[in-house]
Amino acid sequence: MECVFGLVGNGFAIVAADSSAVHSILVHKSDEDKIMVLDSHKLVAASGEPGDRVQFTEYIQKNVSLYQFRNGIPLTTAAAANFTRGELATALRKNPYSVNILLAGYDKESGPSLYYIDYIATLHKVEKGAFGYGSYFSLSMMDRHYHSGMSVDEAIELVDKCIVEIRSRLVVAPPNFVIKIVDKDGAREVAWRQSIKDTGALPV
Repeated sequence: MECVFGLVGNGFAIVAADSSAVHSILVHKSDEDKIMVLDSHKLVAASGEPGDRVQFTEYIQKNVSLYQFRNGIPLTTAAAANFTRGELATALRKNPYSVNILLAGYDKESGPSLYYIDYIATLHKVEKGAFGYGSYFSLSMMDRHYHSGMSVDEAIELVDKCIVEIRSRLVVAPPNFVIKIVDKDGAREVAWRQSIKDTGALPV
């Protein structure tokens, strides 16, 4: 029951993802961070099979770093999105990854942007997007409340509305979410929205 969603505001992009690591009927952990910092001004929020998600996002992160190391300049957000799409398309004909991605970034020239990339290598630049069962509710909420030029506070309020709607409507809703933002100051974590905390092993 994964939920990943994001939107573009006035000078920033914000993404949120659930933090549940689930297999079949078991919840393995509730603090899994599914939003990777790709570089100083890019975020990748991913959903899908856990092994594919971790392996593919790390592969993209290292290749983006390698490009910057070799050439002395970072990839733009659009270039990183197209590279990611190309790798998914290549893998699709060999050993496909079951992973869906929202790639958010900020460029000095073009400002914030958000790219929707699904497991069959579809790429779209969007103002708002979502993956997973939570998308049924988060997309509805964003259709109703989203407008271009949102402030950071308005965007966080909308993200919180989406989380509340997912928790109240989805039959097996993830309890915890992580929210991250990218703007001219870089990519960083904003907050965790937790209703359950991992306590680790119980004392004997």
